[in-house]
Amino acid sequence: MRAAIRIVGIDPGLRRTGWGVIDTDGVKLSYVACGSVTSDSDEHLGHRLRQLFDGLSEVLASLSPVEAAVEQTFVNRDATATLKLGQARGIAMLVPALAGLTIAEYAPNAVKKTVVGAGHGDKTQIRAMVKCLLPRAVPDSADAADALAIAITHAHTRAWTKLEARVTQAERAAS
Repeated sequence: MRAAIRIVGIDPGLRRTGWGVIDTDGVKLSYVACGSVTSDSDEHLGHRLRQLFDGLSEVLASLSPVEAAVEQTFVNRDATATLKLGQARGIAMLVPALAGLTIAEYAPNAVKKTVVGAGHGDKTQIRAMVKCLLPRAVPDSADAADALAIAITHAHTRAWTKLEARVTQAERAAS
């Protein structure tokens, strides 16, 4: 019997960083928990980043995931906002790295395509599909739902990668 793998998905944001934790055993997905870590917009940037760091650190310490998946940053027209989002994403990468987790990164369109079936699904569609795939999940925000979608994407990608490796190994053995 295989042991389930616990995955944390992280949707970085400076105001709110969503997180979602699932267990996966092959193709079976199980909801564990989800939520958001927030920063105080009245604080200076360094303090806000520290709030995100502390909050994510608590989540990882209490739920003990072994792999992490983080959404890649998209570039928008506001360079300052993009830079701040990049700094929040740096925290989202640093916390699992310090915990010794393997970290995967996924583009927003890849997450949408995996969960919704199209690379341009909206937040409502993502939340609905997350609820279908994880019936026990009750995300309190779009950020938490997105984080669960990122974790689901990683679970599906890692299962597909393992299957491809087995097929390649079998082909080598047969030749």
